[in-house]
Amino acid sequence: MTRTRKNTTLQNQNQEFPGDLIFASTKNASLVGDKHQQILEGACKIFLEKGYHLTTIRDIAKACGMSMGQLYHYIRSKDDVLYLVHKHMHKVWYDYLKRSNLEQINDPVQKLTEALNQILKFQIENKKLIQFVYSESKYLDKKHFKVVLEMDYKNVIGFWRGLLEEVNKKKPVKGDLDFSASLVAFMLVFLPLRGWTLRDKPIRKTLDSLQDFILRGLGVT
Repeated sequence: MTRTRKNTTLQNQNQEFPGDLIFASTKNASLVGDKHQQILEGACKIFLEKGYHLTTIRDIAKACGMSMGQLYHYIRSKDDVLYLVHKHMHKVWYDYLKRSNLEQINDPVQKLTEALNQILKFQIENKKLIQFVYSESKYLDKKHFKVVLEMDYKNVIGFWRGLLEEVNKKKPVKGDLDFSASLVAFMLVFLPLRGWTLRDKPIRKTLDSLQDFILRGLGVT
């Protein structure tokens, strides 16, 4: 798979959400978008309650207020719905960062620090969704899984790489930037996936400790 490297700070980042993987019986993009959102909202509720494997298409249709016939106008399978959840996860993540006004921060180290702070809070607020995405990705078919990995590489790892490139111009970052960006992205899902090991520790102290650990590891503080 060929990967194109690009600067992906929020100001110039265009998130990539391939939409042509899901069949729809209508070419009305606005209608399809609305219906996919309706399906997504219903599916997320039932997925988080029952898990992907135990959820049926009939469960999803009921949860989103559609008949089975209506549902199949906009998706082909449960796998399509799981792919929609992954796209949703990326959009929620991106919108959260946009609201943090990172582009108003001129100092790259301060911008990186604030981005880490915002995403750590995002992980706490969206814990169940993150856990679901990571635990149920194994059910994606190969076509969807490949695209999901590429979205993560471009949208998430690419975002952190862009910030680290900015920091590196002012203060050298330890190690290879691609490796560091991937490691930062991985460490930021520590709390949703492994936070139960720290359940007796104050959450604010844990957030501060993890942020400090990352910044020291990068050599920027």
